[in-house]
Amino acid sequence: MQSIQKAIGNFIRSLKTDTIYALVGASGTGKSYNAKLVAERYKLNAIIDDGLLIQADKILAGHSAKSEQSFLGAVRVALFDDKEHRDEIARKIKRHRIRRILILGTSKKMVMRIAARLQLPPPSKIIYIEDISSKEMIELALKSRQIEGKHIIPVASTEVRKRYPKIFASGIRFTFHRLNPLRLLVRENKVVEKSIVQPEFSKKMRQHISEAAITHMTLASIREIDSAVCVKKIIIATDSRGYTLTITLDMPAASQYEASVPLTKRVDAMQKKIISDIENTSGIFIEDVHIIIDKVIESISKRA
Repeated sequence: MQSIQKAIGNFIRSLKTDTIYALVGASGTGKSYNAKLVAERYKLNAIIDDGLLIQADKILAGHSAKSEQSFLGAVRVALFDDKEHRDEIARKIKRHRIRRILILGTSKKMVMRIAARLQLPPPSKIIYIEDISSKEMIELALKSRQIEGKHIIPVASTEVRKRYPKIFASGIRFTFHRLNPLRLLVRENKVVEKSIVQPEFSKKMRQHISEAAITHMTLASIREIDSAVCVKKIIIATDSRGYTLTITLDMPAASQYEASVPLTKRVDAMQKKIISDIENTSGIFIEDVHIIIDKVIESISKRA
């Protein structure tokens, strides 16, 4: 009886994805290039990278963000914005009983979002590209991305050439060296394959939403929450991870709509709404929103 219960318990556990790791780094720093090394080191048997579910040199499901025509389209694919896309990946993970997965992303926030959208637990370990790659190697990867527009898909070239012939450039075959940054002990003859691609969006000038458009969306979000808030300044910073907004404003002591809501909760709700509204409207990634309260207004006065 106990052996039957044990067997049932093992079967149920085998249906769950219980180990999720993440590899985090800015765009073009070598995450995809190092993904297989990390997966091998931590015995992870699948990789989620730019919209693809990858296992053993093959694409199990999904479609690559690198095949998109625009940068914003690629961001949406990488974040699994489309329900059918993320449901396809989630079903395949369950069908193949994949329990150990590596998620690649440009920030902790991004990998957490991907995990949630694919019905996976949050990553239990986050590895940063700076932990496994030297400064020189990261700079070399960035140069290759910026000057030549080269991207890596950690899949054999035959697979990528067949699926994405328009962006396929060439394949890479190499042997894991014993003296790698993760001190991985592998067979001397273990050969790994990757593919170099040149996405259409990397051949064009990188597309950005204008600061004016982001400012307009931010103000619209704030007005919806409380039209009595006075926005004094909006500073928009951008890097390879996404956009960061710093907003300076005057806040009424009491909400125009709900007098009992504390100030801290109103600020928190405002941050979340701004991020949600901008990301859902434009498809860009908001890394953070900082709200600075310059003055608390005791009485709500009509502004011109």
